[in-house]
Amino acid sequence: MKIEAVDFFYLSMPQVTDEADGSQDALLVRVVAGGHVGWGECEASPLVSIAAFVTPMSHGVCRPVSDSVLGQEINGPEDIARISALVEYNSMDLLQAPHTLSGVEMALWDLLGKARGEPVWRMLGYARSEPKVPYASVLFGDTPQQTLERARASLANGFVAGKFGWGPIGRGTPADDADHFMAAREGLGKDGILLVDVGQIWGEDVDAAAARLTALNDAGALWLEEPFHGSAYEAYGALTDRLPEGGVRLAGGEAAHNVFMARHLIDYGKVGYVQIDCGRIGGIGPAHKVAKYAVEKGVTFVNHTFTSHLALSASLQPYAGLADHRICEYPAEPKPLALDFVANHFDRDGNGEIAAPNAPGLGIEVSEAGMRKYIRTVEIRVDGELIHESGKSI
Repeated sequence: MKIEAVDFFYLSMPQVTDEADGSQDALLVRVVAGGHVGWGECEASPLVSIAAFVTPMSHGVCRPVSDSVLGQEINGPEDIARISALVEYNSMDLLQAPHTLSGVEMALWDLLGKARGEPVWRMLGYARSEPKVPYASVLFGDTPQQTLERARASLANGFVAGKFGWGPIGRGTPADDADHFMAAREGLGKDGILLVDVGQIWGEDVDAAAARLTALNDAGALWLEEPFHGSAYEAYGALTDRLPEGGVRLAGGEAAHNVFMARHLIDYGKVGYVQIDCGRIGGIGPAHKVAKYAVEKGVTFVNHTFTSHLALSASLQPYAGLADHRICEYPAEPKPLALDFVANHFDRDGNGEIAAPNAPGLGIEVSEAGMRKYIRTVEIRVDGELIHESGKSI
C-alpha cells in the first residue's frame, strides 16, 4: 500500500478559554492508503501543526512533514518506523514536526491494524490487552470546597482514583495548597488514589516544590506531577532526593517530544512515573519504546491523555500488555467537542476498569456528523498560491 492522502481537520469549540483543558479544540488526521482509512489526533496547536505538514522547504533538513510521508509504502510496522525516521531527519529543524507526525503516525497504526484485522497492541507484540485503572482527570477548584465537591463527584461516578491539576496550586502559600490536597483526599475517601498535577508551576524552584511535600504526604498523594519545566531534569533529580522514603513520588513526561527527553527524565530526573502523550512524542511507536525502557528501569509507565477517546485508545496501546503498569489517565470532563467527534467510547467494566480495544486498529470510529458541528475552514497561501485548504468538506 502507498500513502495516497493525509487530510487534516481543525475542530474548535465556539469559545476557547484560557483554562488548562486540551479538549477545547482538536486536530484530527485522516490517512488513506490501499483502500483503507486510519485516524489520528495531534495534541498541539492545530494551525501550527497543519503548517508544519505543508510549509515550503527552508533547507535540506527543514522540510515539510509531507515530504517524508506522502507516497510512502505502508505494509508493516517497520514502514511506520521508517517513515518516522525520515521525518526526524528531513524535518529536524522544524520544531513542530513531532507534534504533526504524532497524529499522522497514530493514523498509520490505525490504518495498518484495520488492513490486517489486528488491534495495534497486538502488532506491538503484546499477547493481550491488560485492564487499567482509570483516574478521573479534573482541575482543582478555585476554592477547597470546590475541590472537595469535584472529588466527591469523581468518587460518585465510580472512579477509585482521581487526579487534580493546575488551578490555584502554587500561586498562593503552601498552607493554601495543603487545604486543597486535604479537600481532595476527603472527597475521594481514605482508600482512593490521589494524584496531584501542578502544571510546571515552579519552573525549577526546588525549594518551593519541597515546601509542599509534607502536605502531599499527609494527604496520601501517590505522585506529584510536573512540578517543574519538562526539561528541568536537574530540578526533578534534586527534588527526588528530598522525597520522604515510601511517600509521594514524582511524575512527568507529557512534555517529552522524543524518546531521548523521556529517557533523560527517567535517568536524571529520577521520576517514579513517566507519563507519555502519543499526540506529542511522535506517536505510538516512540511511546512504546519509552514503555519498554521504563520497565527496564523499574519506573511505572502511564499514559497522558486529556482530550478524546481516540487519543485515549492511542495512548493505551504502548503499554496495553504491561499487567503491572495499571494506572491510566481518563478524561472525565471533556468538552462536548471531544465526545461528539468520536462515535464509540470507552465503557468501564464492572470493576471500573478499561482496556485497549480488541477491535482492529485503534478500535475507535470517528463521527463525521460530530465533526461537522465544530469544523473550522482553513486556507494557507504563500504569494497568493493556495498550499492548503481544509474544512469545506469531510
